[in-house]
Amino acid sequence: MARFVLVHGAFSGAWIWSPLQERLKAAGHTAIAFDLPGLGDDKTLAREVTLDSSANRVCEALAASPEPAIVVGHSMGGVVITQAAARCPNRIAALVYVAAFLPKDGQSLLDLTHLPEGAGDQVQANIVVNEDLAEAVMPAAASKDALYGCCTDQVAAWATARQRPQPLAPFATPVSIPAGSLDRIDKYYVLCSRDRAIPPPLQRRMIAENADRKCAAVFELDTDHTPHLSKPTELSQVLERIAARM
Repeated sequence: MARFVLVHGAFSGAWIWSPLQERLKAAGHTAIAFDLPGLGDDKTLAREVTLDSSANRVCEALAASPEPAIVVGHSMGGVVITQAAARCPNRIAALVYVAAFLPKDGQSLLDLTHLPEGAGDQVQANIVVNEDLAEAVMPAAASKDALYGCCTDQVAAWATARQRPQPLAPFATPVSIPAGSLDRIDKYYVLCSRDRAIPPPLQRRMIAENADRKCAAVFELDTDHTPHLSKPTELSQVLERIAARM
């Protein structure tokens, strides 16, 4: 059985993984989720949050067990797990990007959103930035369409009510990937064909431009930006297929 470490995206927290965790645990796997700094129940002030502190939080979670983990990052979590992998590669069995940003060395999340294939991104089109507080807010009125379009209204309302302001630094900070540091780690991508936060053309470009090596496999789900809420059973099955390859 595999050990999964689940890293959430912007405005979110460990709570968003609960439907997927239930399914992975029922199948006999270990599935760990935690809050990144400044998100979920974590009380770190937004101005104190950095990409480094977020990546360090991942490495701390990985260090809790000697068993290398399959690290799954969603959305902004893709940037975080990329930076974490460059810091503690020996603790990682594989990286899985679920509708996630997949940066090259020197790229930030904002750099990726500004690519032509990112046109139509409904997060960047709707967020409200507060520079004084060093945070951005995703308006509730825009969240269903941007993030949870294939979820039931009940699930979308549940998720929207739990969103928190997003610290800005992890958006703007480029990743630093020392040459060769990720070469031994297999990468997988779960592309969501109805995603309105990271448009599918941008997902495909990031896959094609993977800086270190081609993705070991790409899986496509016909759903929105948040498959762990809209299609948790299907996503769990994908992750089990990846685990079977380890």
